[in-house]
Amino acid sequence: MELFPAIDLRNGQAVRLFQGDYDQMTVYSSKPEDVAKQFKEKGARNLHLVDLDGAKDGELVNFESIRNIVSGLDMFVEVGGGIRDEERIKQYLDLGVGRVILGTIAIKDPQFLEAMVAKYGEKIAVGVDVKDGYVAINGWKEVTDKKGMEFCEYLAGIGVKTVIYTDISRDGGLKGTNLEAYRQLARIEGLDIVASGGISFEEEITVLKETTYGAILGKALYDGLLDLEKALELAE
Repeated sequence: MELFPAIDLRNGQAVRLFQGDYDQMTVYSSKPEDVAKQFKEKGARNLHLVDLDGAKDGELVNFESIRNIVSGLDMFVEVGGGIRDEERIKQYLDLGVGRVILGTIAIKDPQFLEAMVAKYGEKIAVGVDVKDGYVAINGWKEVTDKKGMEFCEYLAGIGVKTVIYTDISRDGGLKGTNLEAYRQLARIEGLDIVASGGISFEEEITVLKETTYGAILGKALYDGLLDLEKALELAE
C-alpha cells in the first residue's frame, strides 16, 4: 500500500483543519517545503497536497508553495483543491505533479470530468468527500444529493483510476477512519481507492493494506500519534 503524508496549504502555510472547518485551523509550519523534506527524509515516496484556498474560493493562492515543494524533491506528488478548469490541470502537470485531484467540478460538470479523464488518463484522480453518505463539495460547505458509493461506481465506469475517499466526520478527529466504507469500496472493480480522513492507529494501516491502494496520513502525523517510518514499514 502506498502512503501519502498530507500537507494542507493556506496562505502559503502548512495547516490542518478540523472536519474541513476553516475556523478550526492549526498552523504547523510557515515553510511547507521543509515539512515535505522531513517526510522525504523519513522514507516517504509520495506526497498529498491540498490547496485549501483553492478549494474554498477557487483562487490559486498557493501555486508558488506547490512549485517549491515539487521542484525541490524527487517524490510522487498529487495535488487537489480548486482545480476546476483544464488550464489549472496543465499548470500543475507542467510543474511535475504526478496526479491532479478533481473534486467539486467532478460533481458539477461531469462532461468536463469525462473529457479530462479521456485526455489525461491516470493523471486525473477524483476526490470524493462524503458526509453522512452523501458527497460534499465547495470545500465541504455544500452537501449534494449524490451518494458517495454510487458516485464511485460511476467514476469507475467512465475510466477514473484513482479515487481519494474521505469520510468528513472522521477527518482531523484522531479517532480512527471509516474502515467499513473502504471494505465496501474495495468491491468496485477497476478503482484504486485512497483512504483519507481520521487514520490514527497502526492497526488501521494493517487493515487498510488489505483493501486499499493507498492511505493519506495527516493530523496523526503532525500530532505524533503515528510515526511515519513505522507506518511506512507496516504498509510495505
